[in-house]
Amino acid sequence: MYAQGLDQTPANHVALSPISFIERAALVFPEKLAIVHGELRQNWLQTFSRCRRLASALQAKGIAVGDTVAVMLPNTPPMVEAHFGVPMAGAVLNSLNTRLDAASIAFMLNHGEAKLVIVDSEFAAVMGQALEILQKSHGRTPIVIEAQDEPFVAPTGISRETYEDLIASGDPEFEVVLPEDEWQSICLNYTSGTTGDPKGVVYSHRGAATNAISNILEWDMARHPVYLWTLPMFHCNGWCFPWTVAARAGVNVCLRKVDAQTIFDLIRRHGVTHYCAAPIVHSLLINAPQEMKADVPAGVKAMVAGAAPPAAMIEGMESLGFELTHVYGLTEVYGPAAVCVKHDEWESLDISERARLNSRQGVRYHLQADVRVLDPETMQPVPWDGETMGEIMFRGNIAMKGYLKNPTATEAAFAGGWFHSGDLAVQYPDGYVKIKDRSKDIIISGGENISSIEVEDVLYRHPAVLAAAVVAMPDPKWGETPCAFIELKPNAKVTEQDIVDFSKQHLAHFKVPRAVIFGEVPKTSTGKIQKFELRKQAGSVKAIDS
Repeated sequence: MYAQGLDQTPANHVALSPISFIERAALVFPEKLAIVHGELRQNWLQTFSRCRRLASALQAKGIAVGDTVAVMLPNTPPMVEAHFGVPMAGAVLNSLNTRLDAASIAFMLNHGEAKLVIVDSEFAAVMGQALEILQKSHGRTPIVIEAQDEPFVAPTGISRETYEDLIASGDPEFEVVLPEDEWQSICLNYTSGTTGDPKGVVYSHRGAATNAISNILEWDMARHPVYLWTLPMFHCNGWCFPWTVAARAGVNVCLRKVDAQTIFDLIRRHGVTHYCAAPIVHSLLINAPQEMKADVPAGVKAMVAGAAPPAAMIEGMESLGFELTHVYGLTEVYGPAAVCVKHDEWESLDISERARLNSRQGVRYHLQADVRVLDPETMQPVPWDGETMGEIMFRGNIAMKGYLKNPTATEAAFAGGWFHSGDLAVQYPDGYVKIKDRSKDIIISGGENISSIEVEDVLYRHPAVLAAAVVAMPDPKWGETPCAFIELKPNAKVTEQDIVDFSKQHLAHFKVPRAVIFGEVPKTSTGKIQKFELRKQAGSVKAIDS
Protein backbone atom coordinates (compact mmCIF):
# COMPACT_ATOMS: atom_id res chain seq x y z
CA MET A 1 0.00 0.00 0.00
CA TYR A 2 2.97 2.31 0.56
CA ALA A 3 3.72 2.19 -3.15
CA GLN A 4 0.27 3.40 -4.18
CA GLY A 5 -0.47 7.09 -4.61
CA LEU A 6 2.71 8.12 -2.83
CA ASP A 7 4.79 9.18 -5.80
CA GLN A 8 7.56 11.72 -6.02
CA THR A 9 6.31 15.12 -7.12
CA PRO A 10 7.80 18.63 -7.33
CA ALA A 11 6.13 19.26 -3.98
CA ASN A 12 7.88 16.49 -2.08
CA HIS A 13 11.07 15.68 -3.99
CA VAL A 14 13.69 18.22 -5.07
CA ALA A 15 17.19 17.39 -6.24
CA LEU A 16 19.92 17.93 -3.67
CA SER A 17 22.40 20.52 -4.92
CA PRO A 18 24.85 22.96 -3.29
CA ILE A 19 23.39 25.64 -5.60
CA SER A 20 20.52 25.90 -3.11
CA PHE A 21 22.97 26.89 -0.36
CA ILE A 22 23.94 30.19 -1.95
CA GLU A 23 20.31 30.98 -2.82
CA ARG A 24 19.41 30.69 0.85
CA ALA A 25 22.45 32.66 2.05
CA ALA A 26 21.53 35.54 -0.28
CA LEU A 27 17.89 35.45 0.77
CA VAL A 28 18.36 35.20 4.53
CA PHE A 29 21.65 37.07 5.00
CA PRO A 30 21.96 39.38 1.96
CA GLU A 31 24.14 41.96 3.73
CA LYS A 32 26.40 39.48 5.52
CA LEU A 33 29.99 39.40 4.34
CA ALA A 34 30.68 36.57 1.88
CA ILE A 35 34.11 37.24 0.35
CA VAL A 36 37.19 39.10 1.56
CA HIS A 37 40.13 39.59 -0.77
CA GLY A 38 42.62 42.38 -0.17
CA GLU A 39 40.45 45.49 0.08
CA LEU A 40 37.45 43.77 -1.56
CA ARG A 41 34.39 43.20 0.62
CA GLN A 42 31.50 41.39 -1.07
CA ASN A 43 28.25 40.34 0.63
CA TRP A 44 26.11 37.30 -0.10
CA LEU A 45 23.56 39.15 -2.23
CA GLN A 46 26.33 40.61 -4.40
CA THR A 47 28.02 37.22 -4.65
CA PHE A 48 24.79 35.48 -5.63
CA SER A 49 24.12 38.18 -8.25
CA ARG A 50 27.60 37.76 -9.72
CA CYS A 51 27.19 33.97 -9.86
CA ARG A 52 23.89 34.41 -11.70
CA ARG A 53 25.61 36.80 -14.12
CA LEU A 54 28.33 34.20 -14.66
CA ALA A 55 25.80 31.45 -15.37
CA SER A 56 23.89 33.70 -17.77
CA ALA A 57 27.06 34.76 -19.59
CA LEU A 58 28.24 31.16 -19.93
CA GLN A 59 24.96 30.12 -21.51
CA ALA A 60 25.24 33.09 -23.89
CA LYS A 61 28.64 31.68 -24.92
CA GLY A 62 26.94 28.42 -25.87
CA ILE A 63 27.67 26.49 -22.69
CA ALA A 64 24.87 23.95 -22.19
CA VAL A 65 23.95 21.26 -19.66
CA GLY A 66 26.76 18.73 -19.39
CA ASP A 67 29.43 20.92 -21.01
CA THR A 68 32.77 21.31 -19.24
CA VAL A 69 34.07 24.68 -18.06
CA ALA A 70 37.71 24.54 -16.93
CA VAL A 71 39.25 27.05 -14.56
CA MET A 72 42.88 27.61 -13.63
CA LEU A 73 42.62 30.01 -10.72
CA PRO A 74 44.19 30.57 -7.31
CA ASN A 75 42.02 31.01 -4.21
CA THR A 76 40.50 34.30 -5.37
CA PRO A 77 36.87 35.52 -5.69
CA PRO A 78 36.41 34.20 -9.27
CA MET A 79 37.24 30.70 -7.99
CA VAL A 80 34.56 30.95 -5.29
CA GLU A 81 32.03 32.25 -7.84
CA ALA A 82 32.87 29.52 -10.35
CA HIS A 83 31.76 26.87 -7.85
CA PHE A 84 28.23 28.25 -8.13
CA GLY A 85 28.00 30.04 -11.47
CA VAL A 86 29.24 27.10 -13.55
CA PRO A 87 26.78 24.52 -12.15
CA MET A 88 23.99 27.14 -12.25
CA ALA A 89 24.49 27.08 -16.02
CA GLY A 90 24.11 23.30 -15.95
CA ALA A 91 27.80 22.88 -16.75
CA VAL A 92 30.53 20.82 -15.08
CA LEU A 93 33.38 22.62 -13.31
CA ASN A 94 36.88 21.31 -13.97
CA SER A 95 39.33 22.98 -11.55
CA LEU A 96 42.89 22.62 -12.84
CA ASN A 97 45.90 22.36 -10.56
CA THR A 98 47.75 25.66 -10.85
CA ARG A 99 51.14 23.93 -10.77
CA LEU A 100 50.54 21.70 -13.77
CA ASP A 101 52.78 21.74 -16.84
CA ALA A 102 51.43 22.56 -20.29
CA ALA A 103 51.26 18.97 -21.50
CA SER A 104 49.19 17.88 -18.50
CA ILE A 105 46.83 20.80 -18.91
CA ALA A 106 46.39 20.03 -22.60
CA PHE A 107 45.59 16.40 -21.80
CA MET A 108 42.91 17.42 -19.28
CA LEU A 109 41.35 20.05 -21.51
CA ASN A 110 41.08 17.49 -24.29
CA HIS A 111 39.97 14.55 -22.17
CA GLY A 112 37.36 16.66 -20.35
CA GLU A 113 36.31 18.34 -23.63
CA ALA A 114 36.41 21.80 -22.04
CA LYS A 115 34.45 24.32 -24.10
CA LEU A 116 35.53 27.36 -22.11
CA VAL A 117 38.51 28.12 -19.88
CA ILE A 118 38.85 30.83 -17.23
CA VAL A 119 42.52 31.42 -16.42
CA ASP A 120 44.23 33.77 -13.99
CA SER A 121 46.82 36.05 -15.58
CA GLU A 122 49.57 34.44 -13.51
CA PHE A 123 49.04 31.17 -15.36
CA ALA A 124 48.38 32.62 -18.81
CA ALA A 125 51.79 31.63 -20.18
CA VAL A 126 51.51 27.93 -19.35
CA MET A 127 47.87 27.93 -20.44
CA GLY A 128 48.90 29.47 -23.75
CA GLN A 129 51.39 26.64 -24.27
CA ALA A 130 48.71 24.09 -23.40
CA LEU A 131 46.29 25.61 -25.90
CA GLU A 132 48.94 25.42 -28.61
CA ILE A 133 49.46 21.73 -27.86
CA LEU A 134 45.70 21.18 -27.91
CA GLN A 135 45.32 22.96 -31.24
CA LYS A 136 48.18 21.06 -32.87
CA SER A 137 47.15 17.67 -31.50
CA HIS A 138 43.37 17.87 -31.74
CA GLY A 139 42.58 20.88 -33.89
CA ARG A 140 40.44 22.74 -31.39
CA THR A 141 40.71 25.53 -28.84
CA PRO A 142 38.17 26.40 -26.14
CA ILE A 143 36.93 29.92 -25.48
CA VAL A 144 39.40 31.62 -23.14
CA ILE A 145 38.55 34.21 -20.46
CA GLU A 146 41.30 35.96 -18.50
CA ALA A 147 40.83 36.71 -14.80
CA GLN A 148 42.98 39.58 -13.56
CA ASP A 149 43.99 40.05 -9.96
CA GLU A 150 46.70 41.84 -8.00
CA PRO A 151 49.57 41.74 -8.65
CA PHE A 152 48.82 40.30 -12.12
CA VAL A 153 46.61 43.03 -13.60
CA ALA A 154 48.28 43.73 -16.92
CA PRO A 155 46.56 41.99 -19.89
CA THR A 156 48.59 39.07 -21.19
CA GLY A 157 46.90 38.78 -24.56
CA ILE A 158 45.65 35.24 -23.99
CA SER A 159 42.09 36.52 -24.35
CA ARG A 160 40.33 39.66 -25.55
CA GLU A 161 37.69 39.21 -22.84
CA THR A 162 38.34 39.46 -19.11
CA TYR A 163 36.43 37.76 -16.34
CA GLU A 164 34.90 41.09 -15.31
CA ASP A 165 33.80 41.67 -18.92
CA LEU A 166 32.11 38.26 -18.82
CA ILE A 167 30.36 39.03 -15.53
CA ALA A 168 29.20 42.43 -16.80
CA SER A 169 27.60 40.81 -19.84
CA GLY A 170 25.46 38.47 -17.72
CA ASP A 171 21.98 38.86 -16.29
CA PRO A 172 21.87 39.44 -12.49
CA GLU A 173 18.27 38.17 -12.51
CA PHE A 174 19.16 34.93 -14.30
CA GLU A 175 16.67 32.27 -13.25
CA VAL A 176 18.51 29.62 -11.29
CA VAL A 177 17.19 26.13 -11.94
CA LEU A 178 18.30 23.16 -9.87
CA PRO A 179 19.28 20.02 -11.78
CA GLU A 180 16.39 17.76 -12.70
CA ASP A 181 18.38 14.84 -11.35
CA GLU A 182 20.74 15.17 -8.37
CA TRP A 183 22.94 12.54 -10.02
CA GLN A 184 23.78 15.16 -12.65
CA SER A 185 27.52 15.88 -12.77
CA ILE A 186 28.74 19.03 -11.04
CA CYS A 187 32.55 18.72 -11.10
CA LEU A 188 35.44 16.97 -12.77
CA ASN A 189 38.71 16.53 -10.85
CA TYR A 190 41.83 14.87 -12.16
CA THR A 191 43.95 12.60 -10.01
CA SER A 192 47.66 13.32 -9.79
CA GLY A 193 48.48 10.61 -12.32
CA THR A 194 51.72 9.35 -10.79
CA THR A 195 51.60 6.41 -13.18
CA GLY A 196 50.11 6.82 -16.64
CA ASP A 197 47.55 9.46 -17.56
CA PRO A 198 45.56 11.07 -14.74
CA LYS A 199 42.01 9.84 -14.26
CA GLY A 200 39.03 12.19 -14.34
CA VAL A 201 36.96 11.83 -11.17
CA VAL A 202 33.34 12.92 -11.61
CA TYR A 203 31.23 14.34 -8.76
CA SER A 204 27.44 14.64 -8.60
CA HIS A 205 25.28 17.45 -7.20
CA ARG A 206 24.05 15.02 -4.55
CA GLY A 207 27.55 14.01 -3.45
CA ALA A 208 28.77 17.61 -3.34
CA ALA A 209 25.84 18.73 -1.20
CA THR A 210 26.14 15.69 1.06
CA ASN A 211 29.82 16.18 1.77
CA ALA A 212 29.38 19.93 2.25
CA ILE A 213 26.78 19.26 4.93
CA SER A 214 28.96 16.59 6.52
CA ASN A 215 31.76 19.15 6.85
CA ILE A 216 29.40 21.29 8.93
CA LEU A 217 28.49 18.36 11.14
CA GLU A 218 32.07 17.16 11.70
CA TRP A 219 33.15 20.61 12.91
CA ASP A 220 29.84 21.60 14.55
CA MET A 221 30.14 24.77 12.47
CA ALA A 222 28.04 27.59 13.85
CA ARG A 223 26.45 30.20 11.59
CA HIS A 224 28.77 32.71 9.86
CA PRO A 225 32.15 30.97 10.24
CA VAL A 226 35.17 32.87 8.93
CA TYR A 227 37.00 30.41 6.68
CA LEU A 228 40.58 31.01 5.48
CA TRP A 229 41.43 29.50 2.10
CA THR A 230 44.78 27.88 2.86
CA LEU A 231 43.65 24.74 1.02
CA PRO A 232 43.67 25.04 -2.81
CA MET A 233 40.13 25.13 -4.17
CA PHE A 234 41.32 23.09 -7.13
CA HIS A 235 42.02 20.17 -4.77
CA CYS A 236 38.80 18.10 -4.51
CA ASN A 237 36.97 21.43 -4.89
CA GLY A 238 38.53 22.59 -1.64
CA TRP A 239 37.14 19.48 0.10
CA CYS A 240 33.67 20.88 -0.79
CA PHE A 241 34.16 23.87 1.53
CA PRO A 242 33.07 26.52 -1.04
CA TRP A 243 29.61 25.00 -0.66
CA THR A 244 29.99 24.41 3.09
CA VAL A 245 30.77 28.09 3.71
CA ALA A 246 27.73 29.15 1.67
CA ALA A 247 25.48 26.75 3.59
CA ARG A 248 26.48 28.53 6.83
CA ALA A 249 26.51 32.01 5.23
CA GLY A 250 30.14 32.33 6.30
CA VAL A 251 33.03 34.42 5.07
CA ASN A 252 35.50 33.25 2.41
CA VAL A 253 38.84 34.85 3.28
CA CYS A 254 40.78 34.45 0.04
CA LEU A 255 44.48 33.67 0.04
CA ARG A 256 46.34 33.81 -3.24
CA LYS A 257 49.51 32.18 -1.92
CA VAL A 258 50.34 30.28 1.27
CA ASP A 259 52.66 32.35 3.42
CA ALA A 260 52.99 32.13 7.21
CA GLN A 261 53.10 35.89 7.80
CA THR A 262 50.05 36.50 5.61
CA ILE A 263 48.11 33.65 7.24
CA PHE A 264 48.72 34.98 10.75
CA ASP A 265 47.88 38.51 9.63
CA LEU A 266 44.58 37.38 8.10
CA ILE A 267 43.67 35.33 11.18
CA ARG A 268 44.20 38.38 13.38
CA ARG A 269 42.56 40.88 11.03
CA HIS A 270 39.43 38.96 10.14
CA GLY A 271 38.92 36.71 13.15
CA VAL A 272 39.39 33.50 11.18
CA THR A 273 37.59 30.57 12.83
CA HIS A 274 38.40 27.68 10.49
CA TYR A 275 40.98 26.56 7.93
CA CYS A 276 42.07 23.31 6.27
CA ALA A 277 45.55 22.31 5.13
CA ALA A 278 48.01 19.53 4.48
CA PRO A 279 50.51 18.74 7.28
CA ILE A 280 53.23 20.84 5.66
CA VAL A 281 51.16 24.03 6.03
CA HIS A 282 50.41 23.38 9.71
CA SER A 283 54.12 22.74 10.26
CA LEU A 284 54.91 26.02 8.51
CA LEU A 285 52.79 27.87 11.08
CA ILE A 286 54.11 25.93 14.06
CA ASN A 287 57.72 26.58 13.08
CA ALA A 288 57.24 30.26 12.22
CA PRO A 289 59.21 32.80 14.30
CA GLN A 290 57.60 33.51 17.66
CA GLU A 291 57.10 37.19 16.91
CA MET A 292 55.01 36.25 13.88
CA LYS A 293 52.54 34.39 16.12
CA ALA A 294 52.06 37.22 18.63
CA ASP A 295 48.45 37.97 19.57
CA VAL A 296 47.03 35.19 17.39
CA PRO A 297 43.59 34.42 18.88
CA ALA A 298 43.04 31.01 20.42
CA GLY A 299 40.28 28.66 19.37
CA VAL A 300 40.93 28.54 15.62
CA LYS A 301 39.75 25.19 14.28
CA ALA A 302 42.20 23.52 11.90
CA MET A 303 41.62 20.43 9.79
CA VAL A 304 44.52 18.25 8.63
CA ALA A 305 44.52 15.48 6.05
CA GLY A 306 47.24 13.43 4.47
CA ALA A 307 49.88 12.10 6.84
CA ALA A 308 48.70 11.50 10.40
CA PRO A 309 49.57 14.39 12.74
CA PRO A 310 52.61 13.41 14.84
CA ALA A 311 52.89 14.32 18.52
CA ALA A 312 55.10 17.31 17.68
CA MET A 313 52.38 18.75 15.44
CA ILE A 314 49.65 18.23 18.02
CA GLU A 315 51.81 19.90 20.68
CA GLY A 316 52.65 22.73 18.30
CA MET A 317 49.01 23.38 17.43
CA GLU A 318 48.05 23.32 21.11
CA SER A 319 50.76 25.88 21.85
CA LEU A 320 49.11 28.14 19.24
CA GLY A 321 45.75 27.51 20.87
CA PHE A 322 44.41 25.87 17.69
CA GLU A 323 42.06 22.85 17.73
CA LEU A 324 43.25 20.20 15.27
CA THR A 325 40.89 17.70 13.61
CA HIS A 326 42.32 14.81 11.59
CA VAL A 327 40.36 13.72 8.51
CA TYR A 328 41.00 11.19 5.78
CA GLY A 329 39.88 10.75 2.22
CA LEU A 330 40.79 10.77 -1.45
CA THR A 331 39.77 12.65 -4.58
CA GLU A 332 37.35 9.80 -5.30
CA VAL A 333 35.41 10.50 -2.08
CA TYR A 334 35.16 14.29 -2.43
CA GLY A 335 38.19 14.89 -0.20
CA PRO A 336 37.62 13.89 3.44
CA ALA A 337 35.00 11.20 4.07
CA ALA A 338 36.31 9.87 7.39
CA VAL A 339 37.26 11.71 10.57
CA CYS A 340 39.07 10.89 13.80
CA VAL A 341 36.30 11.94 16.16
CA LYS A 342 37.80 13.01 19.48
CA HIS A 343 36.43 11.94 22.85
CA ASP A 344 36.38 14.15 25.92
CA GLU A 345 38.29 11.59 27.98
CA TRP A 346 41.24 11.81 25.59
CA GLU A 347 42.05 15.28 26.92
CA SER A 348 43.32 13.84 30.21
CA LEU A 349 45.82 11.56 28.48
CA ASP A 350 49.48 12.41 27.93
CA ILE A 351 50.56 13.86 24.59
CA SER A 352 52.02 10.62 23.21
CA GLU A 353 48.80 8.69 23.84
CA ARG A 354 46.66 11.50 22.41
CA ALA A 355 48.91 11.54 19.35
CA ARG A 356 48.45 7.80 18.93
CA LEU A 357 44.67 8.10 19.14
CA ASN A 358 44.48 11.19 16.93
CA SER A 359 46.74 9.65 14.29
CA ARG A 360 44.00 7.22 13.31
CA GLN A 361 41.94 7.93 10.23
CA GLY A 362 38.84 7.33 12.32
CA VAL A 363 35.25 6.63 11.38
CA ARG A 364 32.85 7.55 8.58
CA TYR A 365 31.64 11.08 7.95
CA HIS A 366 28.09 11.69 9.18
CA LEU A 367 26.49 11.30 5.75
CA GLN A 368 28.80 8.61 4.41
CA ALA A 369 27.27 5.13 4.68
CA ASP A 370 30.36 3.22 5.80
CA VAL A 371 34.12 2.95 5.92
CA ARG A 372 35.57 -0.47 6.61
CA VAL A 373 38.80 -2.42 6.43
CA LEU A 374 38.13 -5.42 4.21
CA ASP A 375 40.19 -8.28 2.87
CA PRO A 376 40.42 -7.29 -0.83
CA GLU A 377 40.45 -10.95 -1.90
CA THR A 378 37.41 -12.16 0.04
CA MET A 379 35.73 -8.74 0.59
CA GLN A 380 35.12 -9.80 4.20
CA PRO A 381 35.84 -7.48 7.17
CA VAL A 382 39.14 -8.05 8.93
CA PRO A 383 39.01 -8.66 12.70
CA TRP A 384 38.77 -5.44 14.73
CA ASP A 385 41.98 -6.22 16.56
CA GLY A 386 44.22 -3.35 15.49
CA GLU A 387 46.61 -5.90 13.98
CA THR A 388 45.08 -7.60 10.93
CA MET A 389 45.66 -5.60 7.77
CA GLY A 390 43.22 -5.13 4.94
CA GLU A 391 42.22 -2.36 2.54
CA ILE A 392 40.19 0.71 3.48
CA MET A 393 36.95 0.78 1.51
CA PHE A 394 34.13 3.32 1.38
CA ARG A 395 30.47 3.00 0.55
CA GLY A 396 27.81 5.69 0.37
CA ASN A 397 26.74 8.99 -1.10
CA ILE A 398 30.16 10.56 -0.63
CA ALA A 399 31.76 8.56 -3.40
CA MET A 400 32.44 9.62 -6.97
CA LYS A 401 30.17 8.75 -9.88
CA GLY A 402 33.19 7.14 -11.51
CA TYR A 403 36.13 7.87 -13.79
CA LEU A 404 35.32 9.83 -16.94
CA LYS A 405 35.53 7.73 -20.12
CA ASN A 406 37.17 4.89 -18.17
CA PRO A 407 34.63 2.14 -17.41
CA THR A 408 37.36 -0.43 -16.75
CA ALA A 409 38.96 1.64 -14.00
CA THR A 410 35.53 2.53 -12.59
CA GLU A 411 34.49 -1.11 -12.42
CA ALA A 412 37.74 -2.04 -10.67
CA ALA A 413 37.41 0.82 -8.18
CA PHE A 414 33.87 -0.26 -7.24
CA ALA A 415 34.42 -4.03 -7.32
CA GLY A 416 32.29 -5.86 -4.79
CA GLY A 417 30.08 -2.86 -4.09
CA TRP A 418 32.76 -0.82 -2.30
CA PHE A 419 35.17 1.90 -3.37
CA HIS A 420 38.71 0.51 -3.04
CA SER A 421 41.06 3.16 -1.63
CA GLY A 422 44.34 1.31 -2.13
CA ASP A 423 45.31 2.13 1.46
CA LEU A 424 46.26 -0.74 3.75
CA ALA A 425 44.98 -0.41 7.29
CA VAL A 426 43.80 -2.06 10.49
CA GLN A 427 40.57 -1.56 12.41
CA TYR A 428 40.52 -1.23 16.19
CA PRO A 429 37.93 -2.66 18.61
CA ASP A 430 36.28 0.79 18.81
CA GLY A 431 35.79 0.73 15.03
CA TYR A 432 38.44 3.36 14.30
CA VAL A 433 40.56 2.77 11.20
CA LYS A 434 44.30 3.41 11.01
CA ILE A 435 46.33 3.38 7.80
CA LYS A 436 49.46 1.29 7.84
CA ASP A 437 50.50 2.17 4.30
CA ARG A 438 49.55 2.58 0.69
CA SER A 439 49.63 -0.85 -0.92
CA LYS A 440 52.41 0.38 -3.20
CA ASP A 441 54.39 1.87 -0.29
CA ILE A 442 54.76 -1.27 1.83
CA ILE A 443 58.45 -2.22 2.02
CA ILE A 444 59.10 -5.96 1.90
CA SER A 445 62.49 -6.65 3.45
CA GLY A 446 63.64 -10.22 3.78
CA GLY A 447 60.03 -11.37 3.61
CA GLU A 448 58.96 -8.97 6.38
CA ASN A 449 56.45 -6.19 5.70
CA ILE A 450 57.58 -2.75 6.86
CA SER A 451 55.08 0.10 7.04
CA SER A 452 56.68 3.28 5.71
CA ILE A 453 54.18 5.24 7.82
CA GLU A 454 55.37 3.53 11.00
CA VAL A 455 58.97 4.51 10.25
CA GLU A 456 57.93 8.06 9.32
CA ASP A 457 56.03 8.42 12.60
CA VAL A 458 59.24 7.71 14.47
CA LEU A 459 61.29 10.11 12.36
CA TYR A 460 58.80 12.91 13.00
CA ARG A 461 59.49 12.54 16.73
CA HIS A 462 63.06 13.74 16.21
CA PRO A 463 63.19 17.41 17.21
CA ALA A 464 65.21 18.39 14.12
CA VAL A 465 62.84 16.85 11.55
CA LEU A 466 60.40 19.08 9.65
CA ALA A 467 59.28 16.53 7.04
CA ALA A 468 60.05 12.85 6.53
CA ALA A 469 59.30 10.27 3.86
CA VAL A 470 60.36 6.65 3.67
CA VAL A 471 60.44 4.52 0.52
CA ALA A 472 61.87 1.17 -0.51
CA MET A 473 65.50 1.03 -1.60
CA PRO A 474 66.79 -1.98 -3.57
CA ASP A 475 69.04 -4.25 -1.51
CA PRO A 476 70.98 -7.22 -2.89
CA LYS A 477 70.52 -9.25 0.30
CA TRP A 478 67.11 -8.26 1.66
CA GLY A 479 65.38 -7.32 -1.59
CA GLU A 480 64.29 -3.96 -0.16
CA THR A 481 65.24 -1.83 2.84
CA PRO A 482 63.91 1.52 4.10
CA CYS A 483 65.41 4.73 2.73
CA ALA A 484 64.55 7.94 4.60
CA PHE A 485 64.34 11.40 3.06
CA ILE A 486 64.55 14.10 5.70
CA GLU A 487 63.80 17.83 5.51
CA LEU A 488 65.27 19.56 8.55
CA LYS A 489 63.90 22.50 10.48
CA PRO A 490 65.70 25.82 9.91
CA ASN A 491 69.17 25.92 11.51
CA ALA A 492 68.90 22.30 12.67
CA LYS A 493 72.05 20.19 12.45
CA VAL A 494 72.00 16.42 12.52
CA THR A 495 73.90 13.59 10.81
CA GLU A 496 72.72 10.47 9.04
CA GLN A 497 74.02 8.35 11.89
CA ASP A 498 72.12 10.48 14.40
CA ILE A 499 68.90 9.66 12.58
CA VAL A 500 69.73 5.96 12.41
CA ASP A 501 70.64 5.83 16.11
CA PHE A 502 67.42 7.63 17.02
CA SER A 503 65.40 5.17 14.91
CA LYS A 504 67.02 2.19 16.62
CA GLN A 505 65.60 3.40 19.93
CA HIS A 506 62.05 3.06 18.65
CA LEU A 507 62.06 0.47 15.86
CA ALA A 508 63.00 -3.14 15.30
CA HIS A 509 66.42 -3.33 13.64
CA PHE A 510 65.08 -4.46 10.26
CA LYS A 511 62.77 -1.41 10.13
CA VAL A 512 65.54 1.13 10.70
CA PRO A 513 66.42 3.20 7.58
CA ARG A 514 69.55 1.94 5.86
CA ALA A 515 70.00 5.28 4.08
CA VAL A 516 69.19 8.86 5.07
CA ILE A 517 69.04 11.69 2.54
CA PHE A 518 68.80 15.31 3.68
CA GLY A 519 67.17 18.04 1.61
CA GLU A 520 63.82 19.50 0.69
CA VAL A 521 61.27 16.75 0.29
CA PRO A 522 59.35 17.12 -3.03
CA LYS A 523 55.66 17.86 -2.55
CA THR A 524 52.59 18.43 -4.65
CA SER A 525 50.80 21.79 -4.65
CA THR A 526 48.51 20.42 -1.94
CA GLY A 527 51.42 19.48 0.32
CA LYS A 528 51.46 15.74 -0.34
CA ILE A 529 54.92 14.22 -0.48
CA GLN A 530 55.73 12.87 -3.94
CA LYS A 531 57.00 9.41 -3.11
CA PHE A 532 57.21 8.41 -6.75
CA GLU A 533 59.97 11.01 -7.15
CA LEU A 534 61.75 9.68 -4.07
CA ARG A 535 61.59 6.11 -5.34
CA LYS A 536 63.52 7.20 -8.42
CA GLN A 537 66.25 8.68 -6.21
CA ALA A 538 66.30 5.70 -3.84
CA GLY A 539 67.27 3.36 -6.65
CA SER A 540 70.85 4.68 -6.64
CA VAL A 541 71.36 5.45 -2.94
CA LYS A 542 74.14 3.73 -1.04
CA ALA A 543 73.19 2.13 2.27
CA ILE A 544 74.70 3.15 5.59
CA ASP A 545 76.76 0.49 7.30
CA SER A 546 74.54 -0.04 10.35
